[in-house]
Amino acid sequence: MQKLTATAVKQAKPKSKAYKLWDGGSLYLLVNSQGKYWRYDYRFADKRKTLAIGVYPDISLKVARDKHQDARENLANGIDPNSAKQAQKAAHQDALANSFEVIALEWLQKRGAKSEGGDKRLNRLLQKDLFPFIGKRSIAEITSPDLLKTLRRIESRGAVDTAHRAKQIAAMVFRYAVATGRAERDPSVDLKGALAQPTKTHFKAITEPNEVAPLMVAIRNYQGSPAVMAALKLSPLLFCRPGELRHLEWKEVKFKQTRIELPAEKMKIGEPHIIPLATQAIEILKELHLITGRGKYVFPSARGASRPLSDNGVRTALRTLGYTNEQISPHGFRAMARTILDEVLNFPLDWIEHQLAHAVRDPNGRAYNRTKHLSQRQQMMQTWADYLDGLASGNNNVVPFRSSVNE
Repeated sequence: MQKLTATAVKQAKPKSKAYKLWDGGSLYLLVNSQGKYWRYDYRFADKRKTLAIGVYPDISLKVARDKHQDARENLANGIDPNSAKQAQKAAHQDALANSFEVIALEWLQKRGAKSEGGDKRLNRLLQKDLFPFIGKRSIAEITSPDLLKTLRRIESRGAVDTAHRAKQIAAMVFRYAVATGRAERDPSVDLKGALAQPTKTHFKAITEPNEVAPLMVAIRNYQGSPAVMAALKLSPLLFCRPGELRHLEWKEVKFKQTRIELPAEKMKIGEPHIIPLATQAIEILKELHLITGRGKYVFPSARGASRPLSDNGVRTALRTLGYTNEQISPHGFRAMARTILDEVLNFPLDWIEHQLAHAVRDPNGRAYNRTKHLSQRQQMMQTWADYLDGLASGNNNVVPFRSSVNE
């Protein structure tokens, strides 16, 4: 029997009735009005059977012959080719159901929303840098070299920080897969030291009092929406993390106790945190409460009270005032406070670090305590607010902490 050629397969046209073009070994091309179909007739357990190999042109003559040969080998080994096909299909479906992408999306849903900007960056990283390369792979089959190859793609474009972030995200997805019984281990643990180390950068900040003074004047005179104006004024006064400020809820503001109480789930260190309020901060919050107090968030978004202020709210206000990214960022108010409270106002570093919600340990190794030095931190926050007022008004008479004690 003469075998088929690629040209003969391509030129085969439908007729009034379906017909077969044989290739040998019981492999043939079935041609009818609907299309062209590869088939293989065989006998198994004394029964005549047909294996559907695929549709032309999706399956070429060469691929059809390869699949035909695989089927014949299965038959020779006592395996029904149709059963083997079904098992392969089931394995493929199982792999898709347990793919890295499916499990990552499930993990995202369980994780829940955190912050608008952070969630967008996380989704963009998954969609751009991880899913295209390992997304369709069964998560249990992804090896350390597989993950490293994917991370190297990110690294090769100079995005070293992004490569490290992608590794961290992948690790969380793998650990979730292990916890839910769909993977044996996290392959990212084998990649320690495999990526280039990112260059350490610091948030831009203004820390010289003579430069802080005009900044405070500019902040006082800023005109914008009530939420943005208040958030901008409170950023240097509270010097908490920008995300903590933006997501602040009215139920966390305790006017009677003159403080803000942030729950553990909102904090980077995973511990509840207290921010004592100076009289200036209380005044700003009470004025804003008249406007946004009926809603959930202290600083609601202009696009709807159900969401907090955008992470670009304070940043854009600073740019409007003429301050560039190279001069100060919203996070930079923390560095400003830490530097001046220590070097100018002489407050103990322990108090400052506690107020910054850093993971401080005492000489006995005991961890951060939200109420430690609370009365002293209240005094420090008031002194800090008075100092900033003095800089803005041009007659700062605030006495450094240690000097007042010595006198």
